[in-house]
Amino acid sequence: MPVFTITGDVDPFLHVSLAKGEKIYCESNAMVMMETNLELKGKMTGGIGAALMRTFANGESFFQQHIEAMRGDGDCLLSPTLPGAMRVLEVGAQQYMISDGAFVAASAGVELKVRTQSLGNALFAQSGGFFITETAGSGQLAVSGFGAMSILEVTPGKDVVIDNSHVVCWDNRLQYEISMTTGSSGGFLGNLINSQTSGEGVVLKFSGTGKILVCSRNRAAFLAWTQSKPA
Repeated sequence: MPVFTITGDVDPFLHVSLAKGEKIYCESNAMVMMETNLELKGKMTGGIGAALMRTFANGESFFQQHIEAMRGDGDCLLSPTLPGAMRVLEVGAQQYMISDGAFVAASAGVELKVRTQSLGNALFAQSGGFFITETAGSGQLAVSGFGAMSILEVTPGKDVVIDNSHVVCWDNRLQYEISMTTGSSGGFLGNLINSQTSGEGVVLKFSGTGKILVCSRNRAAFLAWTQSKPA
Protein backbone atom coordinates (compact mmCIF):
# COMPACT_ATOMS: atom_id res chain seq x y z
CA MET A 1 0.00 0.00 0.00
CA PRO A 2 1.31 3.54 -0.73
CA VAL A 3 2.80 5.25 2.34
CA PHE A 4 1.61 8.79 3.08
CA THR A 5 3.86 11.00 5.22
CA ILE A 6 3.49 14.69 6.02
CA THR A 7 6.80 16.54 5.83
CA GLY A 8 7.46 20.10 6.97
CA ASP A 9 6.00 22.22 9.77
CA VAL A 10 4.55 25.25 7.98
CA ASP A 11 2.52 24.61 4.81
CA PRO A 12 3.82 21.03 4.64
CA PHE A 13 4.12 18.66 1.71
CA LEU A 14 2.49 15.26 1.46
CA HIS A 15 5.25 12.75 0.69
CA VAL A 16 4.00 9.55 -0.94
CA SER A 17 6.12 6.42 -1.44
CA LEU A 18 4.80 3.92 -4.00
CA ALA A 19 5.99 0.42 -4.81
CA LYS A 20 5.88 -0.74 -8.42
CA GLY A 21 2.27 -1.17 -9.56
CA GLU A 22 0.78 0.97 -6.78
CA LYS A 23 -1.20 4.11 -7.54
CA ILE A 24 -2.88 7.05 -5.89
CA TYR A 25 -5.13 9.87 -7.03
CA CYS A 26 -5.11 13.50 -5.97
CA GLU A 27 -6.72 16.84 -6.63
CA SER A 28 -5.77 18.60 -9.86
CA ASN A 29 -2.49 20.57 -9.62
CA ALA A 30 -1.53 18.85 -6.34
CA MET A 31 1.61 17.23 -7.78
CA VAL A 32 4.79 19.19 -6.98
CA MET A 33 7.49 16.60 -7.75
CA MET A 34 7.66 12.97 -8.76
CA GLU A 35 10.44 10.54 -9.60
CA THR A 36 10.75 9.24 -13.15
CA ASN A 37 9.51 5.74 -12.26
CA LEU A 38 6.09 7.34 -11.69
CA GLU A 39 3.59 8.29 -14.34
CA LEU A 40 0.91 11.00 -14.05
CA LYS A 41 -2.36 11.07 -15.96
CA GLY A 42 -5.46 13.23 -15.75
CA LYS A 43 -8.63 11.15 -15.46
CA MET A 44 -12.35 11.49 -14.79
CA THR A 45 -12.60 9.12 -11.83
CA GLY A 46 -15.83 7.11 -12.04
CA GLY A 47 -16.90 8.58 -15.38
CA ILE A 48 -18.57 11.85 -16.39
CA GLY A 49 -21.51 11.55 -13.99
CA ALA A 50 -19.35 10.89 -10.93
CA ALA A 51 -16.89 13.64 -11.89
CA LEU A 52 -19.71 16.18 -12.26
CA MET A 53 -21.21 15.16 -8.92
CA ARG A 54 -17.88 15.57 -7.11
CA THR A 55 -17.36 18.98 -8.74
CA PHE A 56 -20.75 20.17 -7.48
CA ALA A 57 -20.43 18.47 -4.09
CA ASN A 58 -16.92 19.33 -3.03
CA GLY A 59 -15.62 21.99 -5.38
CA GLU A 60 -13.12 19.51 -6.84
CA SER A 61 -11.69 19.70 -10.32
CA PHE A 62 -13.48 17.73 -13.04
CA PHE A 63 -10.26 15.85 -13.79
CA GLN A 64 -8.09 14.36 -11.03
CA GLN A 65 -4.41 13.49 -11.16
CA HIS A 66 -3.64 9.76 -11.06
CA ILE A 67 -0.06 8.80 -10.19
CA GLU A 68 1.13 5.21 -10.72
CA ALA A 69 4.49 3.52 -10.18
CA MET A 70 4.82 2.12 -13.69
CA ARG A 71 8.56 1.45 -13.98
CA GLY A 72 9.50 0.70 -10.37
CA ASP A 73 9.33 2.16 -6.88
CA GLY A 74 9.10 5.92 -6.64
CA ASP A 75 8.27 8.91 -4.49
CA CYS A 76 6.27 12.07 -5.09
CA LEU A 77 5.48 15.31 -3.27
CA LEU A 78 1.98 16.77 -3.24
CA SER A 79 0.69 20.12 -2.01
CA PRO A 80 -2.85 21.26 -1.10
CA THR A 81 -4.56 24.30 -2.61
CA LEU A 82 -5.01 26.23 0.64
CA PRO A 83 -2.11 27.20 2.94
CA GLY A 84 -2.19 25.24 6.18
CA ALA A 85 -1.92 21.86 7.84
CA MET A 86 -2.61 18.37 6.51
CA ARG A 87 -3.65 15.14 8.16
CA VAL A 88 -3.48 11.54 6.96
CA LEU A 89 -6.48 9.41 7.93
CA GLU A 90 -6.95 5.66 7.80
CA VAL A 91 -10.17 4.85 5.95
CA GLY A 92 -11.86 1.49 6.41
CA ALA A 93 -13.23 0.91 9.89
CA GLN A 94 -14.01 4.63 9.87
CA GLN A 95 -15.42 6.57 6.95
CA TYR A 96 -15.54 10.36 6.63
CA MET A 97 -17.61 13.21 5.25
CA ILE A 98 -15.40 15.83 3.57
CA SER A 99 -15.96 19.59 3.36
CA ASP A 100 -15.32 21.74 0.29
CA GLY A 101 -11.71 21.85 -0.85
CA ALA A 102 -10.38 19.61 1.95
CA PHE A 103 -9.48 16.60 -0.21
CA VAL A 104 -5.81 16.31 -1.16
CA ALA A 105 -5.11 12.69 -2.10
CA ALA A 106 -6.06 9.08 -1.47
CA SER A 107 -4.75 5.61 -2.18
CA ALA A 108 -6.50 3.69 -4.95
CA GLY A 109 -8.56 1.63 -2.47
CA VAL A 110 -10.38 4.72 -1.20
CA GLU A 111 -13.45 5.86 -3.11
CA LEU A 112 -15.10 9.27 -2.93
CA LYS A 113 -18.86 8.95 -3.18
CA VAL A 114 -21.45 11.70 -3.39
CA ARG A 115 -24.66 11.53 -1.41
CA THR A 116 -27.57 13.90 -0.95
CA GLN A 117 -28.20 15.98 2.16
CA SER A 118 -31.50 16.93 3.74
CA LEU A 119 -33.18 20.06 2.36
CA GLY A 120 -32.47 22.05 5.54
CA ASN A 121 -28.78 21.16 5.54
CA ALA A 122 -28.46 21.81 1.81
CA LEU A 123 -29.93 25.31 1.92
CA PHE A 124 -27.41 26.63 4.45
CA ALA A 125 -24.41 24.42 3.75
CA GLN A 126 -21.05 25.56 2.43
CA SER A 127 -20.03 21.91 2.25
CA GLY A 128 -21.69 20.80 -0.97
CA GLY A 129 -25.24 22.18 -1.01
CA PHE A 130 -27.61 19.32 -1.83
CA PHE A 131 -24.65 16.96 -2.23
CA ILE A 132 -21.72 16.07 0.00
CA THR A 133 -18.71 13.79 -0.41
CA GLU A 134 -18.30 10.63 1.67
CA THR A 135 -15.45 8.12 1.63
CA ALA A 136 -15.79 4.38 1.03
CA GLY A 137 -13.37 1.47 0.73
CA SER A 138 -10.07 1.29 2.62
CA GLY A 139 -6.67 2.92 2.51
CA GLN A 140 -5.16 6.30 3.32
CA LEU A 141 -6.78 9.68 2.83
CA ALA A 142 -5.03 13.07 3.07
CA VAL A 143 -7.05 16.19 3.88
CA SER A 144 -6.01 19.80 4.36
CA GLY A 145 -7.24 22.70 6.47
CA PHE A 146 -6.65 26.42 6.29
CA GLY A 147 -4.22 27.21 9.13
CA ALA A 148 -3.56 24.75 11.97
CA MET A 149 -5.65 21.59 12.37
CA SER A 150 -7.00 19.83 15.46
CA ILE A 151 -9.08 16.72 16.22
CA LEU A 152 -12.20 16.96 18.37
CA GLU A 153 -13.80 13.89 19.97
CA VAL A 154 -17.60 13.87 20.21
CA THR A 155 -19.25 11.59 22.78
CA PRO A 156 -22.90 11.03 23.74
CA GLY A 157 -24.20 13.87 25.88
CA LYS A 158 -21.38 16.20 24.82
CA ASP A 159 -22.61 17.68 21.54
CA VAL A 160 -20.46 20.33 19.85
CA VAL A 161 -21.20 23.37 17.70
CA ILE A 162 -18.60 24.41 15.11
CA ASP A 163 -18.49 27.24 12.61
CA ASN A 164 -19.11 25.66 9.22
CA SER A 165 -16.05 27.32 7.64
CA HIS A 166 -13.70 25.67 10.15
CA VAL A 167 -14.87 22.07 9.62
CA VAL A 168 -12.51 19.93 7.50
CA CYS A 169 -14.08 16.48 7.75
CA TRP A 170 -15.95 14.29 10.23
CA ASP A 171 -16.74 10.68 11.09
CA ASN A 172 -19.81 9.62 9.09
CA ARG A 173 -21.28 7.96 12.21
CA LEU A 174 -21.94 11.40 13.67
CA GLN A 175 -25.34 13.04 13.37
CA TYR A 176 -25.20 16.65 12.22
CA GLU A 177 -27.46 19.53 11.38
CA ILE A 178 -26.80 23.00 10.02
CA SER A 179 -28.08 26.09 11.77
CA MET A 180 -27.66 29.86 11.69
CA THR A 181 -27.29 30.16 15.44
CA THR A 182 -25.71 28.42 18.40
CA GLY A 183 -28.93 28.96 20.38
CA SER A 184 -31.81 26.53 20.59
CA SER A 185 -34.73 28.90 20.13
CA GLY A 186 -35.75 32.28 18.79
CA GLY A 187 -37.41 31.44 15.49
CA PHE A 188 -36.04 31.91 11.99
CA LEU A 189 -36.01 35.74 12.03
CA GLY A 190 -34.47 35.90 15.53
CA ASN A 191 -31.80 33.37 14.57
CA LEU A 192 -31.02 35.29 11.39
CA ILE A 193 -30.60 38.57 13.31
CA ASN A 194 -28.47 36.84 15.97
CA SER A 195 -26.32 35.27 13.27
CA GLN A 196 -25.64 38.69 11.73
CA THR A 197 -25.04 40.56 15.00
CA SER A 198 -22.86 37.89 16.63
CA GLY A 199 -20.86 37.22 13.48
CA GLU A 200 -21.09 33.46 14.03
CA GLY A 201 -22.68 32.75 10.63
CA VAL A 202 -23.61 29.16 9.77
CA VAL A 203 -22.73 26.48 12.32
CA LEU A 204 -22.75 22.68 12.36
CA LYS A 205 -24.16 20.88 15.39
CA PHE A 206 -22.70 17.39 15.90
CA SER A 207 -23.91 14.61 18.18
CA GLY A 208 -23.16 10.93 18.70
CA THR A 209 -19.73 9.29 18.78
CA GLY A 210 -16.84 10.11 16.49
CA LYS A 211 -14.15 12.62 15.63
CA ILE A 212 -14.11 15.90 13.74
CA LEU A 213 -11.12 17.63 12.14
CA VAL A 214 -11.24 21.43 12.38
CA CYS A 215 -8.93 24.15 11.06
CA SER A 216 -7.98 27.39 12.80
CA ARG A 217 -8.68 29.78 9.93
CA ASN A 218 -11.96 30.66 8.23
CA ARG A 219 -11.79 28.92 4.87
CA ALA A 220 -14.82 30.67 3.34
CA ALA A 221 -13.56 34.15 4.25
CA PHE A 222 -10.15 33.44 2.72
CA LEU A 223 -11.64 32.11 -0.52
CA ALA A 224 -13.97 35.10 -0.77
CA TRP A 225 -11.01 37.44 -0.23
CA THR A 226 -8.87 35.76 -2.90
CA GLN A 227 -11.74 35.85 -5.40
CA SER A 228 -12.36 39.55 -4.75
CA LYS A 229 -8.72 40.56 -5.38
CA PRO A 230 -8.15 42.32 -8.71
CA ALA A 231 -6.30 40.29 -11.31
